[in-house]
Amino acid sequence: MKFKSSIIMTLTIVLFLSCSTNPFTGKQTLALVPNSQLFPTSFSQYNQFLGENKVIKGTTEAEMITRVGQRIAVAAERWLNANGNQGYLKDYKWEYNLVDDNTINAWCMPGGKIVFYTGILPVAENEAAIAAIMGHEVAHALANHGQQRMSAGLLQQGVAVAGNIAIKDEKSKNAFNQYYGVGTQVGVMLPFSRSHETEADRIGLYLTAIAGYNPDEAANLWRRMGKASGGQAPPEFLSTHPANQTRIDNLTALAPKAKAEAKKFGVQSFRPVTKF
Repeated sequence: MKFKSSIIMTLTIVLFLSCSTNPFTGKQTLALVPNSQLFPTSFSQYNQFLGENKVIKGTTEAEMITRVGQRIAVAAERWLNANGNQGYLKDYKWEYNLVDDNTINAWCMPGGKIVFYTGILPVAENEAAIAAIMGHEVAHALANHGQQRMSAGLLQQGVAVAGNIAIKDEKSKNAFNQYYGVGTQVGVMLPFSRSHETEADRIGLYLTAIAGYNPDEAANLWRRMGKASGGQAPPEFLSTHPANQTRIDNLTALAPKAKAEAKKFGVQSFRPVTKF
């Protein structure tokens, strides 16, 4: 019992000392791995990825990815500065690359390293949709979602190890491992991931609007995403992402709020939505 109490006390202290503040929500978030360690690793992995894949340079599409990314980064800095978070981006090293790959995807690593795959371009159809995707991916980086997921994973592993040490009976230990693994994945880790996606949708939509792109296009993008997937998706509670319709409904409801936020930054109208 004394040993179990020591484990609980140690975990509590670690959690208390390993938190950071999300500038978009004001909430405390897990930060077991500090950005001072995470960013250099991220930058190194990004460079390695670029070296192992075909990066497209100098095309109209590649230039668009960079242009949109820069506008979203400026919007992020304006929003953060206006909300008392000056200097928040000082360690971010923005980089935007288009990679030749048919996968319908884009991602942003901690610290601002972004990749778009060519496969997502036909689904996006227009620059406003690219901005919605960019805003979403940048939001993941700004809200330190990668750091939080890594921290949650470490915590999940730590509790598993502690449980295996504390439980002496082999049958009970096997039952703990079986139910703990499934329970934490479905009941904690997957909802945690879906909450990040929803938060990135909201933050990203605001950044999209502040950058001068019509936020209404985000919901249209996800309608096309649904068609591109052929409707094939796991049940929402078993997925890392919200269901397409859930995202469409959320983005549709958020669009007027994003437009109102953009007006605070002098954005009275948006760039025309035309196919590229």
